[in-house]
Amino acid sequence: MSTYMPKPGEVKADWYIVDATDQVLGRLASKIAMIVQGKNKATYTPHVDTGDFVIVLNAEKIRVTGKKADVLEYDTYSRYPGGRHLYSYKRMNERHPVKLVELAIRRMLPKSKLGHDILGKVKIYKGGEHPHAAQRPKELKLAI
Repeated sequence: MSTYMPKPGEVKADWYIVDATDQVLGRLASKIAMIVQGKNKATYTPHVDTGDFVIVLNAEKIRVTGKKADVLEYDTYSRYPGGRHLYSYKRMNERHPVKLVELAIRRMLPKSKLGHDILGKVKIYKGGEHPHAAQRPKELKLAI
């Protein structure tokens, strides 16, 4: 008997919706990273994308614990002299809450081409509406 190895074309991906209202950023990001990579399935293979699609709603209502709201800083660099900018968590949350959630998830994925492709399976939206009704996503309750 041989071990089953999924091939890239034969993996069926499901769609899930996650509501980020009052969820802790790091815990939510780690759960989403596991689902997107496919680590929650029995057919997980490290070199094949076996994960599901995840839609994250209400990204602006996410929270952090402790003093992280005052301490966390996000760094960008334009590759020009003097092009480094530091943004606090509060400023990022009010201006770019979608990017805040995306960065948390991206940093928990593999640093490779496969990790970059896996990040494309995460769809993050600021409000409670999304354009993916045709995919018939299922509600995902995360026990966090």
